[in-house]
Amino acid sequence: MVDGAPLAALALDVALGWPAWLHARIGHPVALFAGIIDRCTRRFNQPQHSEAVRRWLGALTMAIVTSGTIAAAWAAGCFVRGWLSPAAWPAIALLAWPALAQRSLDEHYLPIITALESGDLAVARDRLGMIVGRDTGELDTSGLARAAIESLAESFCDGVVAPLFWFVALGLPGLWACKAINTADSLLGHKEEPFTDFGMVAARTDDVMNLIPARLSAILICLADCGGWQVLWRDHGNHASPNAGWPEAAMAGALGVSLAGPAIYDGIVLDKPWIGSGEAPGLQAMARARRVYHRACGLLWIGTGVVVWAL
Repeated sequence: MVDGAPLAALALDVALGWPAWLHARIGHPVALFAGIIDRCTRRFNQPQHSEAVRRWLGALTMAIVTSGTIAAAWAAGCFVRGWLSPAAWPAIALLAWPALAQRSLDEHYLPIITALESGDLAVARDRLGMIVGRDTGELDTSGLARAAIESLAESFCDGVVAPLFWFVALGLPGLWACKAINTADSLLGHKEEPFTDFGMVAARTDDVMNLIPARLSAILICLADCGGWQVLWRDHGNHASPNAGWPEAAMAGALGVSLAGPAIYDGIVLDKPWIGSGEAPGLQAMARARRVYHRACGLLWIGTGVVVWAL
């Protein structure tokens, strides 16, 4: 990728997000992945299969989703470049735009702050429930802030840095493969049944795809606040995921708060380790986390520009 497509795609995402009117008319490309994954799951993930067979069928599901995605993205890129060459990069940017989520993350995060500022915990819990997997019904302000900040930090990697990294590295096929794998992980990559075996390949593939982006995300967050390095290095391993702990530890260190810790999922308390050693986060930490996120995105733009220029 040696043209202006990555920066143009970032600009489109910031300016437009994924507009509601467009979503209402054509949906979102990620829904295509979800549909294919759902059909494969219903067909392949049967209780009568052994653990080994379910793992192989989960791998087959991933092969179907990723190979189809890579082929479609490659064909689209070839068509656009052949049709519009040598000025194809604006069209490539349009094809990449839906895969980035800078504005979407902000639009999901800000209403939680607004609801908490007005003292409406019910709305805050409802809004948070749209972006996290934990139970939100009993969370107080601190619990809501903690979960929202964790989600923002982790999603900075999953929704912004990772797809952009693979876009710059491998073009449209890399970007959309990243989104397909991330979608599969979110739907299948659970330790609980019925996905313990069937979703194993999805989870491990997502871990590989995010290996470098997670660490880049953590660096950008620390640079954005000029701090947090000690907590990042000390606590990044205090997470079940080999990647999610990096941006979360960076954000905890930057804000001087404690993240992670015990959380309730489907009525069961999971006693997760703490990340960070500061005070419990609140509204002030949430607002500051948003500013850190904005600055980290700005640094990502600068870094992308430097890499594209160097190439």
